[in-house]
Amino acid sequence: MTDHLQQARDDLEEAAKSADDDVRDDIRETTDAFADYVMGDTQPDHALLDERLNTLRQVRERADGNTEAKVESAIETIEEYRRGIDQA
Repeated sequence: MTDHLQQARDDLEEAAKSADDDVRDDIRETTDAFADYVMGDTQPDHALLDERLNTLRQVRERADGNTEAKVESAIETIEEYRRGIDQA
């Protein structure tokens, strides 16, 4: 399951490279959070993932081109990961 988080992080890093300044900070903040999830001992729960997904959906609305495609890929990967974790 951590592979999903790593893939989402990788997609977001790619998205940040092509992002306009107005969305880059939001992408990087979310990328940093996923780096913590991948490297740390704790895994995100539904609430944390929902917060990150909401941010990414807002970014997707403001992005275009490769940035939008990579953010969309990250969203899909996170949603797949989220379906596999237990709800509290």
